[in-house]
Amino acid sequence: MHTTLPPNAFPATMGNGSNPSLERWLLEGVRTIADWPKPGVMFKDITPLFHDADRFRRMVDALARRHAGSQAQSVAGIDARGFMLGAALAYAMGLGFVPIRKVGKLPGETLREDYALEYGQASVEIHADACAPGTRVVLVDDLIATGGTMLAGARLLQRLGAEVIEAVAIIDLSDLGGSERLARAGFRTYSLLVVTSD
Repeated sequence: MHTTLPPNAFPATMGNGSNPSLERWLLEGVRTIADWPKPGVMFKDITPLFHDADRFRRMVDALARRHAGSQAQSVAGIDARGFMLGAALAYAMGLGFVPIRKVGKLPGETLREDYALEYGQASVEIHADACAPGTRVVLVDDLIATGGTMLAGARLLQRLGAEVIEAVAIIDLSDLGGSERLARAGFRTYSLLVVTSD
């Protein structure tokens, strides 16, 4: 089930492109690695944002403020870089954290979702008892590219009966169309930075 939130559900000062000074400062901490993980891919590496304590704190604080009025009940993060931001966000908001992992990493009963990414095929899993039906969840990953990973995570949560309030990321690679794909599937998205993949 997807819910359309009222316009005032999130702070008006936080949104894609609404805080240019924060965006410029965060963007300085992103480096582009050419031809990784395969030739032709210009990989956006966000790990320097986590090395810098101030940037890490500002990212988490910005997302925590954004969702302060959303009545979120849990945060889910996608393996592996979504764990870094998602777990920190859950802690900042006083919420529990749900890991969405690569296949074979979770013990016990799981649900699996297969998907295509911009450079191959993959699958993710979630524990079958990760959250109760109706739980309001913020879904977190490092970036939105073609949207396959985030969509797979959102569908897993949906299969558990959870409500995905929003799919959030540090970077939206806007030219790859992932946010539009998620929107067509009924999921709201938000990214701290909107850039192109080149």
